[in-house]
Parts: sequence; structure tokens; C-alpha cells
Amino acid sequence: MKLITAIIRPERLPEVKAALFRAGVTGMTLSRVSGHGGEREIIQRYRADTVVMEFHEKVRIDMAVSEPFVEPTIEAILSAARTDQVGDGKIFVQPLDAVIRIRTGERDTAALTPVTADEVQRAAQEQASHPGSPMGGAA
Repeated sequence: MKLITAIIRPERLPEVKAALFRAGVTGMTLSRVSGHGGEREIIQRYRADTVVMEFHEKVRIDMAVSEPFVEPTIEAILSAARTDQVGDGKIFVQPLDAVIRIRTGERDTAALTPVTADEVQRAAQEQASHPGSPMGGAA
């Protein structure tokens, strides 16, 4: 089990979310964050003052995934978030010692998903091929 954290451009969120759904990853937590990486500072004028914007708005996505989902999750994020510009973001992968579903007390992989990776991915692909469905088409 891994905790995958992705920091991405906010405008890429719809594409990343759709790619994750197609990969079968539907459990995620989103946070609006700001930070500074390789991007240059933006200097703006505000009411005759010079303001240096050194932190940029980003979206943080956290996902706890079982081993079969690790590489598909990484590939989905890479393919959907990349613009080939400085500031596309980062992906962090960390080991998870334990996961417990509060409602049922299930632990570890059982707490992450009740079905196998293949079944979830197949269902997500079917949904994506039907644009009028809740997960298909535009996300």
C-alpha cells in the first residue's frame, strides 16, 4: 500500500481527475495549496505598490492505493498533468503502514477497495466510453 500525493496546476485538475477515474482510482482527497518550486516569482503592481508573488496556487491530491494501483495512478497523473512547462508539479509516493476503514473496521487493502484492481479499472473504462454517464466524458 502506498500514499500517493500529487501537487498539480489547478487548471489541470479536470483532466487528472478523469485520468484517475479511467485508471480505476476513485478515492482521493483534494486540497487547495500554495507553494514555490522551480517557477519564477511574479511581480505585480497593486495600488502603486510592487507585490512579489512568490507562491503559486496548486491542487494537492492524496490517494491511498493498493499495490496494483500504484503504477497506473502515477501514469494517469503524469499523462494528464504534464504541460511541459516549469511548475507542472510533483508526485510523492510513500509507504503506508496501515489503513483502517472507520465504518467497518476493515484494514489495509480491504479498507482501500472492496473489489480487485481489474474490476475497478474495467468498470471505469466502461463508464468513460459512455459520455452521458457520471464518470464518462468531461469530469
